[in-house]
Amino acid sequence: MLDPKFIRANADAVRRNIRNRNTDEVVLDEFLEADELWRRRLTEADELKALRNTVSEEISRMKRAGQDASAEIARMREVSDRIKAMDAEVRDLEQRVQNAALLIPNMPHPSAPVGRDDKDNVTVREWGKPRRFEFKPLPHWELAKNLELIDFERGSRMSGSGFILYTGLGARLERALINWMLDLHIGRHNYKEVFAPLLVNRSAMIGTSQLPKFEFDMYRLPDDDLFLIPTSEVTVTNIYREDMLDGGDLPIYLTSYSACFRREAGSAGKDTRGLLRVHQFDKVEMVKYTDPDTSYDELEKLTENAEEVLQGLGLPYRVRLLCTGEMAFQSAKTYDLEAWAPGVEQWLEVSSCSNCTDFQARRMNTRFRREQGAKPEFVHTLNGSGVALPRTVIAILENHQQADGSVVVPEVLRPYMGGLEAIRAP
Repeated sequence: MLDPKFIRANADAVRRNIRNRNTDEVVLDEFLEADELWRRRLTEADELKALRNTVSEEISRMKRAGQDASAEIARMREVSDRIKAMDAEVRDLEQRVQNAALLIPNMPHPSAPVGRDDKDNVTVREWGKPRRFEFKPLPHWELAKNLELIDFERGSRMSGSGFILYTGLGARLERALINWMLDLHIGRHNYKEVFAPLLVNRSAMIGTSQLPKFEFDMYRLPDDDLFLIPTSEVTVTNIYREDMLDGGDLPIYLTSYSACFRREAGSAGKDTRGLLRVHQFDKVEMVKYTDPDTSYDELEKLTENAEEVLQGLGLPYRVRLLCTGEMAFQSAKTYDLEAWAPGVEQWLEVSSCSNCTDFQARRMNTRFRREQGAKPEFVHTLNGSGVALPRTVIAILENHQQADGSVVVPEVLRPYMGGLEAIRAP
């Protein structure tokens, strides 16, 4: 969340950002109204408490002098009742301020283009060239069916649409990708691996900004008020919740595999074929905790780490700098990596790399000291998919398919698939 002092002092800039984020300005109006009233009532309550203290001292003096203090005592009972009621109002107003602040998006970096949708995103670089086929490339759902990699029908039968049953070499390919990506990030990029819970409490979801804004996109267990994670960004970023970190330990690099769960309630009917949009998927995540001075340099490195995955898999891709209307609520700057999928003739987002500045850290109260005795500061948190499946699987199947219907296994994955060079029909 933004610092309330910043919102107060920069209301016009915050309002422009809200408009540029395609968000309703009412959230700022609610914040400003509640904040002004909260501070006014807080001042009035403090004045009454000061009066009570002064008169209490006077009552004590009168009693020591043997004077009748009954009128002052009765007056102070009334004041105490007013203070009690005012304290309750102040608490309610403070909660209103907090609730409104939680719905105000992060401020963008100056380099983020202002825009409303993906047409306003900017391509900053491309790698590889889309392959020219001597035959008509098949979409991944046909390849997966022909090679018996995925059983879409049985997956839907047991869980509903958007849930995938990988079988045989399809399951092995999924596992190979996960293990290779983790090994790459650990061994080459110096991340530390963690394996975190798949269920988190409401505070964790608020901490990384999924709540309260996106609650209806999440799977929730109402009896326990627990949520299935939409990404391991949630768990890995919450590891240092309420912690005071040593500045000498920064930056901290963490990577994690997890299954991810998204209802995507607002996306019904969009790209539902095959693996394009699913409710459960696997992902390897990268998370960084940095000091504020280096976070944007670390974002570039994070993006390069994700790019190396796609390069290793031989997948043509482009890097897109997202405009304000496309960025995640918590992000100040985001690069999307989009792999080319020739079977469906689409650029598919397989990674999103973001600098969230101190927006999440302020919610989680994750701070650091540059040196012993120094003033605490909020860390900057960054996250990126390193990378997400199943769209990476789409790109592998469609880019590496052959005229005979087989799919060449990327060389980096072969040690994880028993040396298999190509997937062929049984």
